[in-house]
Amino acid sequence: MADIQKTPFVRELASSDRKIRDKALESLTLFLRSRTDLTLLDLLKLWKGLFFCFYHSDRPLTQQALARALSSLVPSLPPSSVHRFLRAFWITIGRDFHSLDRLRLDKYLFLIRCYVGVAFEIFVKNGGKGSGSKEANGDGKKRKREDAGKQGSRGKKHKKQAEGSTPATEQENDDDQKQSEDDAKWADLSAYIAIIEEGPLCPVNFDPDQPSKPVADEEDPNSVPMPHGPDGLRYHLIDLWVDELEKVLEFEELGDEGAEAENSDGEPVQNRKIKGDVPIELLLRPLEKLRTESPYKPLRTRAAEALDDDRLVEWGVRTRKVEEDEEESEQEWGGFGDD
Repeated sequence: MADIQKTPFVRELASSDRKIRDKALESLTLFLRSRTDLTLLDLLKLWKGLFFCFYHSDRPLTQQALARALSSLVPSLPPSSVHRFLRAFWITIGRDFHSLDRLRLDKYLFLIRCYVGVAFEIFVKNGGKGSGSKEANGDGKKRKREDAGKQGSRGKKHKKQAEGSTPATEQENDDDQKQSEDDAKWADLSAYIAIIEEGPLCPVNFDPDQPSKPVADEEDPNSVPMPHGPDGLRYHLIDLWVDELEKVLEFEELGDEGAEAENSDGEPVQNRKIKGDVPIELLLRPLEKLRTESPYKPLRTRAAEALDDDRLVEWGVRTRKVEEDEEESEQEWGGFGDD
């Protein structure tokens, strides 16, 4: 695995020839699909090669195509490798983002956008079904059928137990069961959000106890500290977070009562509702932590602006609160009185 960075299919990904690039991507995809034993250290070595492969890619169309191709690797990964692969990506970006010059910065910003979008597509659009691969979905359906069979075989016993319980107890049991089901459904999303909060959107941009470069645990190849990425990376993620989230959410238009985009005061009102039980507060949690916990005021301000996005109000996720002092400041000054 140590020489994976120098293999032909990694170097050829940066080729301006589409046929060569597509063949290299196919080789890399087959390699990743066939290896379920890759550790985080292995994937970091791979991403070091991919990072500099992308660094040397030329021409805007080639760069955009390569960014989309690299992000398309994630849905094809074995479910057990998805989080490690994404963690390796964010460690690499957080570690090497500062080394990018202004001529190459834009293409990496686009790559980051692609990875935020594909992660949302996997963990949100697919309803918490992990990598979204056919194999993963098939296993999920199989487990559901097995669970249904087990529940059916125990149905009579559960029915007798339920007959001796009070309505309040039954309601509590139903609520607990629903909560545990929701937690299990969105466990993959929660784990991904934890990676983001630990790394690129960590409220603390500098930890004196953390080395400048992540040092791997020699005894555990899957234990590598996440670098607290630079503020430039944070600003970019804050700016695109709601944009990429909107692309994967499904909405239903409200009736005539919510048809207007603004109320009489010109403030946005809810006119779309998010379909399904998407845990929107979990998705916005990294921004909320930045707003409340970051020691850097400009970063708190930028996070607050993102959470004050009109679209979140239109979806019914946030409400626009007008502070009293703001209302007073907007009142016209009437001049001095006669007294």
